[in-house]
Amino acid sequence: MYETNMMPPKNVLIVGAGPTGLTLALDLLRRGIPCRLIEAAETPFTGSRGKGLQPRTLEIFDDLGIIEPILAAGGCYPKLRIHLGPLSMRVGSLGSSKPPTESTPYPNLWMVPQSRTEAILRERLQALGGRVEFNRTITNAHQNQDGVDATLSNGETVRVDYLIGCDGGHSTVRRTLGLKLEGEAIDEKPMIVADVEIAGLDRRDWHLWPFVKGGVIGLCPLPNTPLFQLTAKGELAGADIEGVVLKATGHRIDRIVWKSIYQPAVRMVNRYRVGRVFLAGDAAHVHPPAGGQGLNTGVQDAYNLGWKLAHVLRGGPDSLLDSYESERLPIAAAVLGLSKRLHQTRSIKRGDATNQLALHYRSSSLSSGNALGNLLPGDRMPDLRLDDGSRLFEHMRGSRATEVVTIEGQRILIRPDGYIAHIGETHFSEYAGEPTQAIMGAVSLPSRR
Repeated sequence: MYETNMMPPKNVLIVGAGPTGLTLALDLLRRGIPCRLIEAAETPFTGSRGKGLQPRTLEIFDDLGIIEPILAAGGCYPKLRIHLGPLSMRVGSLGSSKPPTESTPYPNLWMVPQSRTEAILRERLQALGGRVEFNRTITNAHQNQDGVDATLSNGETVRVDYLIGCDGGHSTVRRTLGLKLEGEAIDEKPMIVADVEIAGLDRRDWHLWPFVKGGVIGLCPLPNTPLFQLTAKGELAGADIEGVVLKATGHRIDRIVWKSIYQPAVRMVNRYRVGRVFLAGDAAHVHPPAGGQGLNTGVQDAYNLGWKLAHVLRGGPDSLLDSYESERLPIAAAVLGLSKRLHQTRSIKRGDATNQLALHYRSSSLSSGNALGNLLPGDRMPDLRLDDGSRLFEHMRGSRATEVVTIEGQRILIRPDGYIAHIGETHFSEYAGEPTQAIMGAVSLPSRR
């Protein structure tokens, strides 16, 4: 291993300041890696679009130091209420209401409007000395073995070590690579999503009118706001939505704060890396809204890539960056398949299928060793209560790897992103270029079921 002070960190340009780009910038800055984050929009995003934060994403936000404001900004998913003419009935919820456990401190899908999630991420970024440069993107980029030259929309040319495209489904970075989103539209007609104010509608439930002429209308109360997220599909997306909602629901839209029309699709690229340029989030995979997978998969792309970039920029082997594609591309493909099935079946029975806690890197070249209890190398490391009363996740916060020694003498090496790198008797004093913190004789794990 190299010494962390042998080589100064270099520069990364991140294009796109949505949840994916913000997560990556945060992760790099806390590791001491200078980065620049640019965003084509003139102002921050104002809509609720990706409002569902999965349990695994909440664990990532805990590690990044923003879990308290995220929890304060959101709430559990409300019950669904189906309206059939004069009758209505509750039929369950898209989210769960499980109590926290020792292994899973955040067991439930958490609703936070995307604009608020982004604001919390920006606030944390600013606290670390970073910022978003709005009204700026790239117009072209060229790379060689030494770096990437990118021309920005203001005419500036910058030289960086790595360029990361987090700039969404219409990614400019992806276009410069000549890559395409391959896949299919899964609805012939578009959908509309909007944030609206509606007086007099019960905010305890997510209201659905499934048999409106021309489509389906949904109105979901957004926590800690006076707004509902409106969704409508089919012919309603291009109609007089205020009139349609009034006729179908008997409630008047007082104000439309934000709206977007889109066609649900499942698409992804076949490469995440081309030389010194990477794709993450919607630039690499586009999801339908069913199951709340898109934003969460993008955040986890960034969380996977951040520590690897930091390791390489401090002098580690460039080959580590190949594991980003080999680990994340199969997961994106599997998640897209899940999103497609949920969209087509319309089922509200999700169980644990969507919480992303069971996603793993067992087949990765970075995973080695043997099974221990219910754990395999490549699995997400669960939280644990330690002998001193503290929790494992408290020790794992930050940029280091962690080594846990069980009372049976087995060692579990946990990567900086919370996944198990190795299970065995080998001691790792360093990992990813940083000293590995050891928790000695702390835990006993259950036998494998």
